[in-house]
Amino acid sequence: MTTIIRARAAHDFLALVPTLVGYLPSRSLLCVAFDGNRTAGVLRHDLPRDAADREVLVTAVVGTLCRMPHVDAVVPVAYTDVGFAGGGVPEAELLAAVVQRAEQAGFLVRDALCVAADGWGSLLDDELPAGGRALDLVAGSAVARHPGALRDPAASAADLVRIPPADPARSAEVAEVLATLRASGIGCPDASDDEVVGTPTDALASLDAAIGDALDPFVAAERLATGRAGQTPEMLAWLVHLAACPPFRDALMLQVAFGPVVGELALDCADRAAELPAASTGWSTPASDEAASDDRAESTEEFLSRLLLGMVETRPDVGRIERSIETLAVAAAHAPSPDRAGVLCVTAWLAWALGRSSAGGALIDQALAADPGNTMAALLRRFFGSGALPDWAFGPDLTTPSERDD
Repeated sequence: MTTIIRARAAHDFLALVPTLVGYLPSRSLLCVAFDGNRTAGVLRHDLPRDAADREVLVTAVVGTLCRMPHVDAVVPVAYTDVGFAGGGVPEAELLAAVVQRAEQAGFLVRDALCVAADGWGSLLDDELPAGGRALDLVAGSAVARHPGALRDPAASAADLVRIPPADPARSAEVAEVLATLRASGIGCPDASDDEVVGTPTDALASLDAAIGDALDPFVAAERLATGRAGQTPEMLAWLVHLAACPPFRDALMLQVAFGPVVGELALDCADRAAELPAASTGWSTPASDEAASDDRAESTEEFLSRLLLGMVETRPDVGRIERSIETLAVAAAHAPSPDRAGVLCVTAWLAWALGRSSAGGALIDQALAADPGNTMAALLRRFFGSGALPDWAFGPDLTTPSERDD
């Protein structure tokens, strides 16, 4: 069912923004893109701290807008903790640059707004008071009380994926299972003989009794994606353990996002991946279409690499990802540090796949805090920091949310 929320004035539009993005923006530049009168997506970037970075940001924003099909209009909105204080619109130079570049690119700029610490205003409002307009206009808008409006937005973009509080008793049980798994070397094909100090058979028997068929990584991933993994200490520990093993980690992400067929392909490659040099993992950049020979078929590894890097238009399954993130967040909450780094990386990639790059970046920060030497976390930090977005993000709305008119 389509929900239409109409914003009659600029303050109504600002009251609608938390519903559009799912959180309360702060220190951000948001660009709300339109296809006709309907919102088609929202881009978010941190406000640049240096004036020299504005041009880079504006170029990135307008370039991304140009990749979004059917988008013909935009409203940039700056959120800042600086006040008007009689000095005009904060971030006016940044907003003016976005307006100029967007118009040069052929977009209609419907408005350019700033929400500051002490007021709000439009860069295009010739009658704007020196101190801005009252924030109460936004807070009191009827749009915020619309039945389709979001009642409990997250505090920030990073909080779109929330790691819940841990239960100490469950955390202790998870830690005990992980210690057994680590000692036995179960599940990680790259574990050295020196690390296998326990009895794998006993460990397998104990884990099999607790999680059954989910001892198979393929079954575990499918249960995770379909909401049937459960949140027992044994299952949470098994997911954390698999997420720490690179071949199974990548297969887990891909199966959750793209289904069991892709999961089977990825797991088939897992054994081979253990024997390949690091540069040949799924995170290496595949050959470009121009460089690839027309008579050379794409290998399975190259196909999986393109999926991991978002270099396909095939859309992931949103429901599978959402269900998986919920369970993985619980697993991360109860895993001891630095064991949680791997599962945080998996959760971050899944968030990125849904277009939640800011949430993914925050999860990577947590992963690096838990394990500063984690190579996957460092790789994802560079990848997300480059502004990379998956190709599938430039089609119809990934999460097919309610459509909203302005």
